[in-house]
Amino acid sequence: MRAQQTALLKIERAFRDANLPSHAWYDVLWELERAGEAGLRPLEIERQILIAQSNISRLIDRLEEKGYVERRPCEDDGRGQRVVITSAGRDMRKRMWPVYGKAITDAVGKHLSEREALSIAALLTKLTDRGR
Repeated sequence: MRAQQTALLKIERAFRDANLPSHAWYDVLWELERAGEAGLRPLEIERQILIAQSNISRLIDRLEEKGYVERRPCEDDGRGQRVVITSAGRDMRKRMWPVYGKAITDAVGKHLSEREALSIAALLTKLTDRGR
């Protein structure tokens, strides 16, 4: 937990110094970009990035205000909605990636050998796959 918090603080600082939104914005935009035209329901976004429901709703509202996402009716649930990334959202995510990638490298990658990084990735993947 301490390692995660340390890395996240460094990443947030890098985004702030570059006058970019927070890593949570990047994470939502990335998941929506990966989902394609189908988009994701807010609950699916919440599960993917592990943000509380109340926070994800406000985050989606802010992303929508900036024109980075749009809400569409959910075809299989008349009351539901899907969130889809816009071209402006894809552009913002691409703008954020170099800062995010460098911050991850600075916070984690440059402190580990390639072998250590692969071992950690394999172990964390194993743990997260069991939780699904």
